[in-house]
Amino acid sequence: MDQHHDFLIVTDGLTKKYNTVPALDNLNLQVSRGEVFGFLGHNGAGKTTTVNILTSLLVPTSGRASICGFDVQAESKQARGKIGYLPENVKFYEDLTAYENLEFFARLSGVKHPAEKISKVLAFLDFPGIENKKLGEFSKGMRQRIGIAQAIIHEPEVLFLDEPTSGLDPMGIKHLREVILRLNREKGMTIFMNTHLLSEVARTCTTIGVLNHGRLVYKDSLENTLKTFTDDVSLETIYLDTLSE
Repeated sequence: MDQHHDFLIVTDGLTKKYNTVPALDNLNLQVSRGEVFGFLGHNGAGKTTTVNILTSLLVPTSGRASICGFDVQAESKQARGKIGYLPENVKFYEDLTAYENLEFFARLSGVKHPAEKISKVLAFLDFPGIENKKLGEFSKGMRQRIGIAQAIIHEPEVLFLDEPTSGLDPMGIKHLREVILRLNREKGMTIFMNTHLLSEVARTCTTIGVLNHGRLVYKDSLENTLKTFTDDVSLETIYLDTLSE
């Protein structure tokens, strides 16, 4: 077990190289319980690499990481039990119904009494009555809600979202934003969100980090960030400033 009790996500010197080129370069990061952490960066900055290591889908070249005190490599089973994960393009079985897809994910996550959990999670997401529709008939926004449902069906402590607004229309983005805030406030979930959209960070996150070419170049609370920089400097300017350093 890790000694960092206050932090649900900890990385120490996390590095991932591909042919000696670092996709992630000595990342030291702590995310506290109850935070909504917005991980900002350009395409190729290393955001997805970070999440893939934290969800134990990828082995780092060096360094270590833990989730809820469990090492993501040495104790990957315990660490995985604490997390939910919504990748940018979640894969479903198109010919199966929403219920059948969720039942599959629930059993994969070791959920007992899946039917009860599926009903609860769909009600929480304001999405009841679609259990018997096939996933192939769903819009991007509807698929996103099923993606969130599969990620939270086992009531994880930490939820990872990789570019969750990708391809959503404005209503879908608004709904997603509400869901993130409710999961955090009502379910007490700690949320780690990869994004390149500053507007989403400003509306949903409590803390932000900026990754530039695999290096963490900025991290602070959103409140401090907005206080530190004068009113006429937008979050976008802050972001661009960190990238140009």
